[in-house]
Amino acid sequence: MRAAIALALLFLSACSSVSLQSNVEDRPAPSSVATPTTPPLVTPAPAAPPVASAPAAGKGRGGYYLDDGPEEQVPAGLLDTPDAEPKVEPFAKGPSRPYSIFNKTYTPITDYRPFVQRGTGSWYGKKFHGQRTASGEIYNMYKMTAAHPTLPIPSYARVTNLRNGKQVIVRVNDRGPFHSERIIDLSYTAALKLGYINGGSSELEVERLLPEEIARINAKGNSKASADSKPAGALASDPIASIVKPENAPPVAAALGTYFLQFGAYAQSPNALAMRERLLSGWPQDLPPPAVVQSQGLFRLHSGPFVSREAASQAARQLQDSAQIRTTIVQK
Repeated sequence: MRAAIALALLFLSACSSVSLQSNVEDRPAPSSVATPTTPPLVTPAPAAPPVASAPAAGKGRGGYYLDDGPEEQVPAGLLDTPDAEPKVEPFAKGPSRPYSIFNKTYTPITDYRPFVQRGTGSWYGKKFHGQRTASGEIYNMYKMTAAHPTLPIPSYARVTNLRNGKQVIVRVNDRGPFHSERIIDLSYTAALKLGYINGGSSELEVERLLPEEIARINAKGNSKASADSKPAGALASDPIASIVKPENAPPVAAALGTYFLQFGAYAQSPNALAMRERLLSGWPQDLPPPAVVQSQGLFRLHSGPFVSREAASQAARQLQDSAQIRTTIVQK
């Protein structure tokens, strides 16, 4: 009996010294807060200026797991990294098949349907840097890439940080995240350019780029289509000023201000116009009426412009209180 107990204690002691490893399909969201069942957290080494450093582990939502985060020596000039240059590429066969993770089945998109999604996005770093992605390519945390559960591999998406209006274009070449509260994992550099490295996560909008829009972007030579790359005074030539003019169409918002309220982005102008009519039925008279704006291949429903984010926020609160209309603030 004593021998059996001694053997059992020896077995448990050996198990406690084993370090469990997560694979790519099972990675934790980089911005998750530690719980008693997660690996211990550590404080990351500071990033080299002027690149923003990640927060100390365990400090709110920005903490990350023991073996992830930024590298000790972060390359300089990452904020100048150009966006991914969108192309029309054939879908990879393997990543296009349905798959199951954590008892949930995912069915990847294998056609050219429009796709717009909003939710919390995170980023992943050195733990997967240099490892093979679902596409077979090697993950480079300093390139403009992303992991998504169902978008085609490869494909391209415009990602907007809904908290500050910044935009980037990324190439989707990996699967994940598989966290119920995350919609996308961006590379370190993409998250840095969107301004949420320090927070670990942010509320994002993900818009898939379809072949027609990719062709339009490439024809204009505009492979870097992020909002924060526009110089001051460039608003007059911005695509936001492009007017939708079907017969008897309503007026389109002028590109005169910085902040707008956005109520949706549509592949077809009739859908945007129909939503505009619905909004007008309960619209407050003292706010700029919603207008359809053609921008980068989509028909966006905007109200504005507003001279400041605070003015736009006040208008958003008024819509919520008076008409139960919810919206998002974007910066152009």
